[in-house]
Amino acid sequence: MTQHLCDRNPIVAPETLIAEMVPPSTFDDVSFDTYIPSPDEPSQAAALAKARDFAERARKVRGGGGKRGLFSRKSSPAQGIGLYLDGGFGVGKTHLLASIYHSMPGPKAFATFVELTQLVGALGFINTVERLADHTVICIDEFELDDPGDTMLVSRLLTELSGKGVSIATTSNTLPGQLGEGRFAAQDFLREIRKLSSIFEPVRVDGPDYRHRDLPPAPEPRSDDALVELAENTPNATLDDFTALCEHLSTLHPSKYKALVDGVSLVCVSDVTPTTDQSVALRLVVLADRLYDAGVPLTTSGCKLDEIFTEEMLAGGYRKKYLRATSRLLALSRFAEVDAA
Repeated sequence: MTQHLCDRNPIVAPETLIAEMVPPSTFDDVSFDTYIPSPDEPSQAAALAKARDFAERARKVRGGGGKRGLFSRKSSPAQGIGLYLDGGFGVGKTHLLASIYHSMPGPKAFATFVELTQLVGALGFINTVERLADHTVICIDEFELDDPGDTMLVSRLLTELSGKGVSIATTSNTLPGQLGEGRFAAQDFLREIRKLSSIFEPVRVDGPDYRHRDLPPAPEPRSDDALVELAENTPNATLDDFTALCEHLSTLHPSKYKALVDGVSLVCVSDVTPTTDQSVALRLVVLADRLYDAGVPLTTSGCKLDEIFTEEMLAGGYRKKYLRATSRLLALSRFAEVDAA
């Protein structure tokens, strides 16, 4: 019997949300030693050295704070330190961030910027601070500045945590068209988190996208009949109508999307159409991220996956999100083509 994502309504405990704040499985085995800087890009070797140094200093911050003297109260924890890796797509920033995570003692956390905002939404601000205050480091991948409310929320959260001795490492992507514009992203980052800017050291990582290949265009959508047949003959596959799936996503907190696709081997979506609603599009971005992190292939009928986000949306403030989601959706659809071959 074919399964449907629309029939799932997962319940995720707060402890599970915290426990799942780890690097994607593709970064399980990375380390500083496995990061190979390009000899043509000196900034990569410099960034590797800075990341190693950050991890060493962050361990000392947590190890040296909060000691109790014989006749004194427990001292205040040392201020956490910060590292910001700024650069284009595919230069190894996430590799370095995951290496920092793996080199640090626990408790520790790794999350995307979006996942961190979702955690606060699910648990509440005070509860989130309490659950993360004893961490040695928080690693935040893909720090985003496109939503002022979210930026202020995370800035306040990081201010609270760094004051409790938690060190912060983060990355962000400079769009290809903005490379060379005076370190555009780093300037914006430090301005938007001005209360925290004194603890962050911005480090530039340059180079071409190592993942860039002469990839084929987006796979052609399947027919509805072929999609149904594939879903019925693939164990643990799901089959959903695009409009119904978008409506179902609106009923779930984004922090549940990971659990939504847990155990799914293939996601089949019929009658995909271009999205004109910003809220729907942003939910699809989160779903694409969760599918990509879990390595779940995706195949569809309807329009091509590189047509989901309209030109108007790609020209707007969430351009970076939509470009990343499109890239990931296309990769997942190519996984499905390989599996079906």
